[in-house]
Amino acid sequence: MVIKGTKTLDSEDYNPYEHRQVVKPNSDIRSLANLLKASLGSGLLAMPLAFSNSGWLMGIIGTIVIAFICGHCVHIFVKTSRGCCRLERKPLLSYSETCYSAFANGPKFMRTFANFAKMFAEFSLFFTYIGVCCIFTVLIATSIKQLLDTYVSTVILSVEFYCLILLVPLCLMVQIRHLKWLAPFSLLANIMLFATFAICLYYIFGEKLTFTDKVAVGHFSRFPAFLSTVIFAMEGIGVVMPVENTMKKPQHFLGCPSVLVIAMTTVMMLYTILGLFGYFRYGDTLRGTITLNLPMDDWPAICAKIFISVSILFTYPLHFFVVIDIFTRYSEPYIKEKYRNIAQVGVRAFVVCFCGGVGVALPYLEQIIDLVGALFYSTLGLIIPGIIETVFRWDDLGKYNWVLYKNILIVLFGMLSLVSGSAVTIMDIIKLVKSGSE
Repeated sequence: MVIKGTKTLDSEDYNPYEHRQVVKPNSDIRSLANLLKASLGSGLLAMPLAFSNSGWLMGIIGTIVIAFICGHCVHIFVKTSRGCCRLERKPLLSYSETCYSAFANGPKFMRTFANFAKMFAEFSLFFTYIGVCCIFTVLIATSIKQLLDTYVSTVILSVEFYCLILLVPLCLMVQIRHLKWLAPFSLLANIMLFATFAICLYYIFGEKLTFTDKVAVGHFSRFPAFLSTVIFAMEGIGVVMPVENTMKKPQHFLGCPSVLVIAMTTVMMLYTILGLFGYFRYGDTLRGTITLNLPMDDWPAICAKIFISVSILFTYPLHFFVVIDIFTRYSEPYIKEKYRNIAQVGVRAFVVCFCGGVGVALPYLEQIIDLVGALFYSTLGLIIPGIIETVFRWDDLGKYNWVLYKNILIVLFGMLSLVSGSAVTIMDIIKLVKSGSE
């Protein structure tokens, strides 16, 4: 390992791109598509609800500001990872490996925290995607319930019961162990998500929009919920390093124009458009995703509800892959080889059942989205990148230490989002539980 404080000329001359051996590297266009796919999902359809919490003017401003901050955090994390690659003389590093390397090559008093930084990053990734799987379970169950309650009214079941029914197909789907076998499902999921987005726009602009009864600035107490939803929707940092590490020309990931800039600009525009006009159309009656607000007696709306359910069902194994990958790396050395296959089957089923259990215990889609955004995406996408860049650049924090002060503001913003968003969401859950038991 080359320590930052004693950096040699060899480490400065080492170019990690020249040493990467990617079997099937992705072009800039494909990498852009993968980055957009990571950011455009159920979070996109939750944006109108975010605007109903903030008001339309604050929603526009807030979405633009948060997009800039999230994009900047991705930028500094990837840049730090590249610096760590040069110091370690390694072609590429994962998210958690970058955290370890930044501390291991940072100031002496920080090096003892390197292993903790790696474990904390793994912990954050693991529980972030556990939370995403919980959201997907509740979203699919809620959409199915809405459809069947309308067209099969002889049997009315609760959302919790549909969460239990979903465990069977989900347990089977997560047994797919290679990403290449998931590619057809991912393609279908993207097509259905695009179709759902188009149908939502059709209903939003199908009739004249009313603006007079929509507030420009919402109640201050609901702004943390807006922050949590937008951060959940924007953040795709968990897949940033895999995308950058498999690019044919990784030097095109950063810069201007670049894959990152184009992706974040596109995401910001789509989120602002759907959030703003979705709020103008449905106002304060918005639910966890805008598809739940579409009419039940019109075939395009019915198709949208089916499309989003199937799309999320097909996307579930992709997000689940992050969870099981972390588990495998840490557990496999302690499991005898002859038991590894049965262990994989059992653990995959157990994690799906755990996420389903969370859905049964807390079948509140809006609140789970806010809680995951506040707790995990704030940590993964804001707090950790701010800390990692500061530690890595400890000997070179810029004129007047501007990098330090900038990252302090980012970390404080992340902590504010975490604490306020979690507090507001927990209060909302308590109210819902109380009202449901009365």
